[in-house]
Amino acid sequence: MGGNPLDRDSIGGLVQGFPPLLECYLSLEDQLQPNGFDLTLRNVDRLVSPGSVGAGQIQRELSNSETLAFDGDGWVQLQSGPYLITFSEIINLSLDIMALGRPRSSLLRSGVSIHTAVWDAGYRGRSQALLVVHNPCGYRVQRGARMVQLVFFRLPRPASQGYQGRFLGENL
Repeated sequence: MGGNPLDRDSIGGLVQGFPPLLECYLSLEDQLQPNGFDLTLRNVDRLVSPGSVGAGQIQRELSNSETLAFDGDGWVQLQSGPYLITFSEIINLSLDIMALGRPRSSLLRSGVSIHTAVWDAGYRGRSQALLVVHNPCGYRVQRGARMVQLVFFRLPRPASQGYQGRFLGENL
């Protein structure tokens, strides 16, 4: 039956395929989950300008950001507020696979949320998400930490056209 989430064995097989579903992962054993794959932290950026979205593509402007430095042990201390995070893994979705991302529960239990969009069939790139520290005491994150579980869905039939947007091939 099409449209169902993929399980660990299905995801693992696709990771070993060509092109691989995911590249540049840190540990297949640690990141491959019963119902998804954990994406790890590569970079954290602070937003430093406003963005905008209008009715057309030309009226869409992303916020500028600056990358925060990790300390010698790979940690960065975050104050309350929004941050743009970049994942380590490169995702290669075929035309019959799409994905949704959900934050790991340990983040939520500490007052940190992650907001993601849909990974459309045909997408390829190193994705980003919005991390929001709601905890007034802040939060520390370490490079390579598992942040989001990506859940993959096989479509009932391949998309007639894969993702063609401006983020195709991002951060490669």
